[in-house]
Amino acid sequence: MHSELKVIFVNINDYVECKRGTIPLIFSVPHGGTNKFDNIPDRMSGIYGVDKDTVGLTIDLIQKINELFQLASKDTRTPSYLISKIQRAKIDFNRKESEAYFLKSSLAKRIYRSYHNKIYRLINYNINNFGRSLLIDIHGFEKAKRPIGFRDVELVLGTNNLDSMFPKKLPKKDRGKNFRGKIVRKFNEINIPIAPGHHNGREYVLTGGYIIQQYGASRIKESQTIQIEFSDTIRLYDEDLREKALNSLAYLFFEEFYLGDKRDLN
Repeated sequence: MHSELKVIFVNINDYVECKRGTIPLIFSVPHGGTNKFDNIPDRMSGIYGVDKDTVGLTIDLIQKINELFQLASKDTRTPSYLISKIQRAKIDFNRKESEAYFLKSSLAKRIYRSYHNKIYRLINYNINNFGRSLLIDIHGFEKAKRPIGFRDVELVLGTNNLDSMFPKKLPKKDRGKNFRGKIVRKFNEINIPIAPGHHNGREYVLTGGYIIQQYGASRIKESQTIQIEFSDTIRLYDEDLREKALNSLAYLFFEEFYLGDKRDLN
């Protein structure tokens, strides 16, 4: 009696939501998924927690950017995005492959590689069509868990010491003359604490994870990446602060890309 070969067809869209936009801006949300997907085994080690409401926050931010374009020019230009629907306990897209999933799972491997292939294709599309690309990797942190003695902030920016923004080290005097610097200045103006952004006191800073390091300017010419970590206060507890932060970010992105490829990210 011959054994049957069972073939399972998988739709990657069940696990990752992706849409290509019409401006050279990409949002990635690797840790906001909440679906357990019993057909994917748990990872053997690492951080399992969900970055709560990073998905909803990103959708709201994209909508605000879209509305600004429509108000200014009746244009429907919009960013690209990739959103994981999978719990981080199953796949961590912000880790190198050997640490990202249970390695014996062919399904997890396929989904992980698909996520990163989609990022790479979106970046290439942006560079080929606009001459540049900016990827924003969205995460969350809990303020109560920040290291003792560090300044209390609502956003943390990670650029791997600007390596994800520029292929070569910048002189100290030029380190604020870029899009990360625009975000810092704006949030200082509206009195929302952000790091890095204060010359005194200990800063809670992050270099940024695998995604921004893998796809930033030090590896791909004309591709810039920033990891933005939002506090739990912004994401979950203070609606007014959330609106203020997202409105400010949306305007910065709109201003940066309103003239499309006629403007420089720097």
